[in-house]
Amino acid sequence: MSDSSTQGIKTVLHPVSDLATAKAVYTALLGVPPQTDASYYVGFEAAGQHIGLVPGGGPQGMTSPVTYWHVPDIEAKLTEVTAAGATVKEPAHDVGGGRLMATVTDPDGNVLGLLQDR
Repeated sequence: MSDSSTQGIKTVLHPVSDLATAKAVYTALLGVPPQTDASYYVGFEAAGQHIGLVPGGGPQGMTSPVTYWHVPDIEAKLTEVTAAGATVKEPAHDVGGGRLMATVTDPDGNVLGLLQDR
């Protein structure tokens, strides 16, 4: 039997309208410069968490922050949460570096992220 427990929320992505201004605010808030700094994504590592800034909500059209629960087996967790009543919004896909991400919505439409590092 595989371990289907989560490893906690370690990643939160925020949609931003002005990447440069948001980068300055989050740098001041977190007290560290971004680890990833590109025109399509700015990412910070602070206190064991990853905070990402996504201009315009990115291709997934985020309209509010999305928390990503880290899981050991993303497909197993997708099966579990959909069986419990969640709906897949964005199926598991590779975002580079062996990292898989997916999103589901709960019965109230809240977006929940799942993330697996291989």
